[in-house]
Amino acid sequence: MGRWEPNARERLAAAALQLYSEQGYERTTVAQIARQAGLTERTFFRHYADKREVLFAGSPLQELFVTAVATAPPSAPLVDVLGAGLDAASEMFAGRHEHALLRQAVVAAHPELQERELIKLASLASALADALRDRGVPEPTATLAAETGVAVFKVGFERWITAAEETDMAPLMHDLLHELGKMTARG
Repeated sequence: MGRWEPNARERLAAAALQLYSEQGYERTTVAQIARQAGLTERTFFRHYADKREVLFAGSPLQELFVTAVATAPPSAPLVDVLGAGLDAASEMFAGRHEHALLRQAVVAAHPELQERELIKLASLASALADALRDRGVPEPTATLAAETGVAVFKVGFERWITAAEETDMAPLMHDLLHELGKMTARG
């Protein structure tokens, strides 16, 4: 593939993930990633600030989740609003189990990347809380619901990624919401 061909960003991301998986994140250089993708280092830096950002930049997860929460029917119960966000987030992973598994293995092997992942999830929780407040959900309910939605996503993602074969993520998320409801029910 020549340097002028389209999809440079995706080619760089695929090359980086492959190299991180094969030789480790720390031993992979930007030059190697660019070479593997058939591009230059300069092109790499046009798309990513550093080699860590290949794993974190450009993910539509937050936008999908927040948009679904913001546009859920106004009369929907809060748990259904979170469910709509989880459904939207789940859709972005359809057909991407192998990619997600590789990415997660790379992140899990490096504390620096784990920290960046936690920052990303904290940003998601903050954006969800803002969307819930915009819907008229008062505090502290908006923050509790947002943090809960992210916790459900994290646990559901972990269950999905460790499954023997790819399944639809959304039912796992709804199962966890149901478990949460049982856990918080007073009887």
